[in-house]
Amino acid sequence: MKHLHIMLLTLAILGFGTAARAQITTGSKVPDFELKDQDGKTFRLSEALAKGPVVVYFYPKDDTPGCTKEACSFRDSFAKFKDEGVQVVGISGDNVASHKKFAEKYHLPFTLLSDENNKVRKLFGVPRMMLLPGRVTYVLNKDGVVIHQFNSLSQATQHVDEALTAISKIQHEQ
Repeated sequence: MKHLHIMLLTLAILGFGTAARAQITTGSKVPDFELKDQDGKTFRLSEALAKGPVVVYFYPKDDTPGCTKEACSFRDSFAKFKDEGVQVVGISGDNVASHKKFAEKYHLPFTLLSDENNKVRKLFGVPRMMLLPGRVTYVLNKDGVVIHQFNSLSQATQHVDEALTAISKIQHEQ
């Protein structure tokens, strides 16, 4: 019995089986939420969706190697998203000041949201990967329905390609 408790504790520490909710998946309608952006302004998902599709990507931490590659990849492809009328939103548990510094340092032209309590991460059911918060990208149509999801901690730059391919499909279906 002692070994079972140790194993369960280890799994909890590593983040397995601890999601409070099931992960939002393709076909799910995303619940509305609001968080502060890098400028301290309130961002509300429903207001963003009123303008068109939104790419929401969750990442572990500002200014770390994988997260910087991912953010700069979104930055470098930002014009493609903008041309399609798509907003890009990055979310991590870092605070507003950290996001501001990260956005300025790498000239990120999109919104970064501070989810310090991991409230929205839990709302989406984003899993943890080992000891790190997960890296998951969701492409939402204008109705707030997930039309594509990509989950990979190690393939940071592939999130942009996945999102652009999904956006292309949305635009061709209209």
